[in-house]
Amino acid sequence: MTEPSKLPHHGVPEHQPVAGGIAARARAAAGAPQYLNGLNPEQREAVETLDGPVLVLAGAGTGKTRVLTTRIAHILSQGRARPQEILSVTFTNKAAREMKLRLGQMLGQAVEGMPWLGTFHSIGGRILRIHAELVQLKSNFTVLDVDDQVRLLKQLLQAENIDDKRWPARMLAGLIDSWKNRGLSPSQVPAGEAASFGNGKGGKIYATYQERLKILNAADFGDLLLENIRLFRENPDVLRQYQNRFKFILVDEYQDTNVAQYLWLRLLSQAPSRPGRSLADVIPGAVNSPVIPGRIEDANSGAQLRTGESRGEEDSSRDSGSAPAAHSGMTEGAPLKNICCVGDDDQSIYGWRGAEVDNILRFDHDFPGAKVIRLERNYRSTGHILAAASHLIAHNEGRLGKTLRTEDVDGEKVTVTGSWDSEEEARAIGEELEELQRTGENLNDVAILVRASFQMREFEDRFVTLGLPYRVIGGPRFYERAEIRDALAYLRTINSPADDLAFERIVNVPKRGLGDATVQLLHDHARKRRIPLFEAARAVVETDELKPKARGSLRDLVMQFDRWRAQREVTSHTELAEIVLDESGYTEMWQKDRSADAAGRLDNLKELVRSMEEFENLQGFLEHISLVMDRDGEAGDEAVSLMTLHSAKGLEFDNVFLPGWEEGLFPSQRTLDEQGRAGLEEERRLAHVGLTRARRRAKIYFATNRRIHGTWSTTIPSRFLDELPAHNVEITESKGGSGWGGSGGYGASRFDNLESFGSSYSTPGWQRAQANRNRGGGGRSGGFEERQSSFSGSRSDTSSDSFSRTKRGPMVIEGELVAKSTGTTSEFSLEDRVFHQKFGYGHVVKIDGNKLTIAFEKAGEKKVVDSFVERA
Repeated sequence: MTEPSKLPHHGVPEHQPVAGGIAARARAAAGAPQYLNGLNPEQREAVETLDGPVLVLAGAGTGKTRVLTTRIAHILSQGRARPQEILSVTFTNKAAREMKLRLGQMLGQAVEGMPWLGTFHSIGGRILRIHAELVQLKSNFTVLDVDDQVRLLKQLLQAENIDDKRWPARMLAGLIDSWKNRGLSPSQVPAGEAASFGNGKGGKIYATYQERLKILNAADFGDLLLENIRLFRENPDVLRQYQNRFKFILVDEYQDTNVAQYLWLRLLSQAPSRPGRSLADVIPGAVNSPVIPGRIEDANSGAQLRTGESRGEEDSSRDSGSAPAAHSGMTEGAPLKNICCVGDDDQSIYGWRGAEVDNILRFDHDFPGAKVIRLERNYRSTGHILAAASHLIAHNEGRLGKTLRTEDVDGEKVTVTGSWDSEEEARAIGEELEELQRTGENLNDVAILVRASFQMREFEDRFVTLGLPYRVIGGPRFYERAEIRDALAYLRTINSPADDLAFERIVNVPKRGLGDATVQLLHDHARKRRIPLFEAARAVVETDELKPKARGSLRDLVMQFDRWRAQREVTSHTELAEIVLDESGYTEMWQKDRSADAAGRLDNLKELVRSMEEFENLQGFLEHISLVMDRDGEAGDEAVSLMTLHSAKGLEFDNVFLPGWEEGLFPSQRTLDEQGRAGLEEERRLAHVGLTRARRRAKIYFATNRRIHGTWSTTIPSRFLDELPAHNVEITESKGGSGWGGSGGYGASRFDNLESFGSSYSTPGWQRAQANRNRGGGGRSGGFEERQSSFSGSRSDTSSDSFSRTKRGPMVIEGELVAKSTGTTSEFSLEDRVFHQKFGYGHVVKIDGNKLTIAFEKAGEKKVVDSFVERA
């Protein structure tokens, strides 16, 4: 009798059901597993193709999460692996939780036995704690957050006598993080990059920092993968252990992987090498070498990582895990590893934080013989939206190629609407939202996706005016941002010296050496004398209770506030805000901050100052802010979602509004300047992501004039508009009550549409506008009739006859809409001092009927209609 241990396949019987027998007929009657029901052919192929490397190119809304979870269920139900033998990697904890939830619904409790389902860093941290001693750590090591990291780097900068103000620790933290994202240890950082910080000491401090982390038994976020890579490269037996353990590897959002994540996956996805062979024998540069597996880099010359280059056979042979087999890191004759990566090269939008779209583009090079399965059937958007998105993204050269399709109806066309300025854009979208509400649409199914966060401010103010509830996704609302709250605290203290909460917030922002002890002393003094905190500060600086340095700083601050309050009487509130932010050192604090979000914070401060111009004085502005901040609703209430395009990835809404499609804003000029064509292609992918968030309606807006951080500029529509297919796009007229008329034919003048005002307007300017309207004849249309879409061809094909006047319309002089002179005498006289809503104060230098030439104090000489100005 054969011993059980000597049976083939370790105890699995060789018996197969007899053809036509009871078992075979019962199996046929059972049919396919229930979890395969409802999959389309491409999805089912992606689920059932279990052997060898597989790349699932899953377009937006094609059901990639369902494919990924169903594939795991299929592996387990077919007995191909046990739960603990599957490595499933996601990018966010939210995605990991969603996958576990779906698997739980399919498999029941089996999902609880999947310890290796999680994010890159959580799994990397788990492996690191098991083998901590091999990388000079203990298993209970601490993972530092960013603040701890910056604090440690400040200590190292002081030890090297490096000025922290010139070379901020936060900047170095960002630099080290970028090196770790690229898989670079201190010895592998190119010399040029290492010398770019701290007078050439950046590389040295990085090395010292890593040594210090070991002494502290700590690791930062980047180490969770970087130390994993070192662990695997220096300990082939440990690597082999995990290669043997993981029979299947699944990766979500593969297009967003950075170099370190790529290297980690490549090492684990290689078939185990023969015991006894050094890892250096099969992976070039595995031990004590600056050459990184998966990327060839000359460490001495500091050459950049090679991405997107066409490589010859010689280069290919030098890549680990790639052909030919002699250098692949795989045992000769071993089967290819069962790795399945799911992603979409058309949705790679995180290059600014280290993501390498090249990882997905070269998948078949990294895994020879890989099967590529395209999921192109979209279950989210209507036909016109998909056609527009597909036509747009087809202009990218760096892509594997796929075309989204749907079996749904074509639905409504993508609309493109031009507005005179960004304020009209906000009004127009507000009108559209109210119309959707009237037709019964749920506000939870509406999103406004902006390219830059500063665009949100005008929408937030407009929604408060309309009483429309909204929520900001991916960050705080504009007036709740830390930098805005700080700036408002300064202004509140100027407006009301008794505002203790505001004064306490900024007493040591930026740092003035006024710590908790000083603030506590002020509180004690204020409570004893029953006076505000600011008055307590004024009294304390005249005593010896504080140390000289702190007393001097507090005295200077009190004197600054006194000076600012005096200036308030003779200076406009907007100019005062600029003075306060500059003289307090707050602007300089963010200018010296080298973190990734510092530039955005400075932009937000400029937008705050710009928003103040709509109010008569500081008091009125602060009252408005209190209304905005008091607009909190219940979490479950209906609300419009307001977010950046980057935050919208993975979400979907019935109605999507896409404002700000203008050159310089979208595509971002900063991105184009820094990254060139690669940046343009990423911006185009971002536009593709924005369009494909929409299920039923996608509405694009652009403004002819936009005020960005206090400066008005005339803009041109985004090049992406000309890349949309004319058949799937409809040009519509703005519903925003156009502010000055439609420059270039985008909308009629508000003076030709009484309804845009309503009966509540009674200002002198409005009355004069109506008088002029009546004198000029009420029958003017003042608009343009569209003959053909300007998007039917390239921008160069769009000529002036694309639009024609149906009736005598408005004229445009120097970008301002004007009425034709009626021949009547203007009520203004030469040298009259006047005020214009956009150009400010000036005096009349020439009169031509009802047209005035005005020399504005800030904007220079402009021609305007007298109905647009008021006597100052």
